[in-house]
Amino acid sequence: MAYTPSERISEILHNLPTKPGVYLHKDAEGTVIYVGKAINLRNRVRSYFRNQVDSIKTQRLRRQIADIEVITTESELEALLLEMTLIKQYRPQFNVRMKDDKRYPYIKVHWADPFPKVTVTRRMVRDGSRYFGPYTSAWAVQQTLDLLRKVFPYLTCNRIITGKDERACLYYDLKLCSAPCIGAINQEQYRATIQQLMDFLDGKSDYIVRDIESKMERAAAELQFEKAAGYRDQLKAIERITSRQKVIGSSDTDQDVIAFARENGDACAQIFFIRHGKLIGREYFMLDNTEGESDAEVLQEFITQFYDDAAYVPKEVLLPNEIEEVNVIEEWLRQKRSTKVTVHVPRRGKKRDLVQMAVENAHDTLATMRQQWAADRSKHVEAITELQDALKLPTPPARIECYDISHTQGTQTVGSMVVFVQGAPRKSDYRRFNVQTVDNDDYGAMREVLTRRFQRYRDTLAGELHDLSQVKARSDRPTAWAILPDLLLIDGGKGQLQVGLEVLREFDLEGEVPIASLAKQEEEVFLPNQSRSVYLPRHSEALYLVQRARDEAHRFANEGHRTRRAKVGVASILDEVPGVGPKRRQALLKHFGSLEAIREASLEAITAVPGITVEVAESIKAHLE
Repeated sequence: MAYTPSERISEILHNLPTKPGVYLHKDAEGTVIYVGKAINLRNRVRSYFRNQVDSIKTQRLRRQIADIEVITTESELEALLLEMTLIKQYRPQFNVRMKDDKRYPYIKVHWADPFPKVTVTRRMVRDGSRYFGPYTSAWAVQQTLDLLRKVFPYLTCNRIITGKDERACLYYDLKLCSAPCIGAINQEQYRATIQQLMDFLDGKSDYIVRDIESKMERAAAELQFEKAAGYRDQLKAIERITSRQKVIGSSDTDQDVIAFARENGDACAQIFFIRHGKLIGREYFMLDNTEGESDAEVLQEFITQFYDDAAYVPKEVLLPNEIEEVNVIEEWLRQKRSTKVTVHVPRRGKKRDLVQMAVENAHDTLATMRQQWAADRSKHVEAITELQDALKLPTPPARIECYDISHTQGTQTVGSMVVFVQGAPRKSDYRRFNVQTVDNDDYGAMREVLTRRFQRYRDTLAGELHDLSQVKARSDRPTAWAILPDLLLIDGGKGQLQVGLEVLREFDLEGEVPIASLAKQEEEVFLPNQSRSVYLPRHSEALYLVQRARDEAHRFANEGHRTRRAKVGVASILDEVPGVGPKRRQALLKHFGSLEAIREASLEAITAVPGITVEVAESIKAHLE
């Protein structure tokens, strides 16, 4: 059957420019569902609406397109940069993107500071710091830093370093800090240590090993055996890290090797980081929305997303196959690096072997991940079945909505709605509610949140869409508001459960929407019309599922509350802390300079501020965290 675009779309297609630029496909609600770029906007955008398109993904996409916006640019490079910006802004559901919508951790060296700290961050800012990564596992970052700190003792505290402190902290005794605070090491010596740490992370470990070996031999010759043993331990720590590194090429080799694997809609990209001839690390990234895309398109989308946030761009990027806009990508990477960058597909020799090794690793990683997902899906089915039996639910709880409330002493109250589908979180359906009608009333806040949620359900169905079948006809998946949960789960006890029941009655949904509440202290589940609570078996998959949903709702509510609280100002936030008045607030801000610095400070650092007792410091930490 021939496809016929709407009158609105036909008019847009008729007036498209032939210049390079970016196009945004939007659905009937104005939501951006796809962002793309083109050398010729007219030819590219019209290709979506031919009678015959090979991709099922394109067929699904164009059924949802109700409007198209185009933005022309002066060059292909400008189009690429604009496309990346818009994809990050809108996170369109049909674009290829890194899975889980998260920022990856980096090691951050605060090099602009006189005495640089070393921390872990998920956000890079241009503040003079040096960044190393990304890593796909925060655990891997911390493990690396734990070993490095034994070799290059660095600061983690927020002290103002004068070299005149009376005593150092415990980390100095543990040989994990060189204590510039008491003058045990001066600024020049400390910065030299941190420079060595950065060189090590860059793959320049040979000269560092030789330097430590020389110091160890000198200490032994001078009969300073304890000092020599310390150097020996440093060498062992270095060996533990470098044993994972493999010499690949000459000392000037600076490459990233990228490959990927695909199977049944799943895709995994693998990167090898080669610095100074050594394979210093490798990471994998799972990709979403790759169905119907060519290998070249998937590869190019990953490259642009990865290097858009990457801390470092190498001289050379090796790929398993060609990409269409290689010249534009090279020019963009050259601008980021400030020197020439080559992107190419090796056909023979060691470079080709490296790419093949990356391809094999990508396939192995994807196979492992698919096995894990299969095992998880099996557990999800088990959890849903157990939960249905334990709570006597009429149907398996394939869709669970869990609600929680977060506030500080009744102010800036935020409610959360998180959704688990088939036992796994569906983050696209998460919602937050800024509570407006009550203060310092958990029951009232929950009533408002649930009322607003089910009012949205009623409005969605009573508006342009008269029934759920029409919702499904307009979209491959109905909006989160239009679907009733198979289980409504509330964080709390009998009081919260009663509030939920009353709201369901108001909307004539009592009996149609099963409801339960989960009390945290004893992990007991309360059900309507039952005097006794239900205790799910301690090691059952059903208990793990409701705990995950409850904890996720708690996290999501707290995150929203912190954001809302931050908007009321630093002074208001500190004023909410018991025991902190104007004088203490002024002293804290004068000492630390910002709310973020106070939040990151240790208990010991906060109590060092004049007028701040241990009890008040503990209250501050609890409040800000």
